[in-house]
Amino acid sequence: MRVHLVDPPAYTPPYDRALCAALAAAGADVTLVTSHFRHGDVPPAHGYAVDERFYRRAVPRPVQHVPDMLGYARARARPPRPDVVHWQWASIQELDWALTGRRSRCGPMRVITAHDVLPRVARRLQTAGQRRLYAGMDAVVAHTAHGRERLIAEAGVDPGRVHVIPHGAFTHLADVEPQAPPELERAGASADAPPAALLFGLLKPYKGLDLLYEAWRNLPAGAGQLWIVGAPRMELPPAPPGVTVVPRFVTDAEAAWCLRAAALTVLPYRAIEMSGVLFSALGLGRPLLLSDVGGFPEVAAAAHVPAGDADALGAELQRLLGDPAARDALAGASAQAARTTYAWDAIAARHLELYARKS
Repeated sequence: MRVHLVDPPAYTPPYDRALCAALAAAGADVTLVTSHFRHGDVPPAHGYAVDERFYRRAVPRPVQHVPDMLGYARARARPPRPDVVHWQWASIQELDWALTGRRSRCGPMRVITAHDVLPRVARRLQTAGQRRLYAGMDAVVAHTAHGRERLIAEAGVDPGRVHVIPHGAFTHLADVEPQAPPELERAGASADAPPAALLFGLLKPYKGLDLLYEAWRNLPAGAGQLWIVGAPRMELPPAPPGVTVVPRFVTDAEAAWCLRAAALTVLPYRAIEMSGVLFSALGLGRPLLLSDVGGFPEVAAAAHVPAGDADALGAELQRLLGDPAARDALAGASAQAARTTYAWDAIAARHLELYARKS
């Protein structure tokens, strides 16, 4: 079976590459069709081809988008043609519903994964374009039951075309030699320092940084450290005492160090479907504290607090930072989940079963 997995803007290289490798290991002939990732390293390609055909020119991406999409449509129509075209992301949904083609009995199976069911902050016509994009697919993959319900209720997708396949645990950082970010070295992070809670990833308003700061201010002095690591996509509020901010993209070596050195990864999000940061921590067997929002309640291998409740968040932070045994139990649950529920071989098998449904 020939599979094209397509992520034009290279939004999620770890996910794309983990799924491609797992599909290839299961016997599929896989090509990742994407663009060059500009913000750091990507996992190496094991067993599959990579075609970085999108956005290769030194002009703005929107200018390149339509000719690149049409060029890919022409390329996949030439032998050897794919049996499946599995879209991970669309860059400009208000155009892409027309540029990705339509369902056809004689063409390749068309699948899209709904990493975000609908845009959080939508441009004019973007949400309508996302709905029309789904309508043109043979199948839509949701990572959670919550995502499936939203696809049906909010995006109008036929329930028979929505399939729940979990996100997989990211394990590639386990093979990376960790290196501390200089900002954290200067802050005095060491093995004998107080335990640290970590908020990791792009910093956006929906991720609850303000709630985390409010909760942190109510913790007793000396309860622990708080590390905020990620490139800002918002104006950052003033940090309380005991907080170190690393406001940039970090390397894989630095990411591996942060996730391993932190006593607890905390995701106090206000809204989410699912999170790559969650699965990076889970893949390393690290303790997790999540808000009960979106698909997060379906992750049993974590502690949970009500979304938007700074008092509950603060109380759970204090409890877990002060209880190594509780953190060890969460770490064990993460490691077990990474080997079972969120293992890529099982996830690849479910994708291949889905792909085989089109005769």
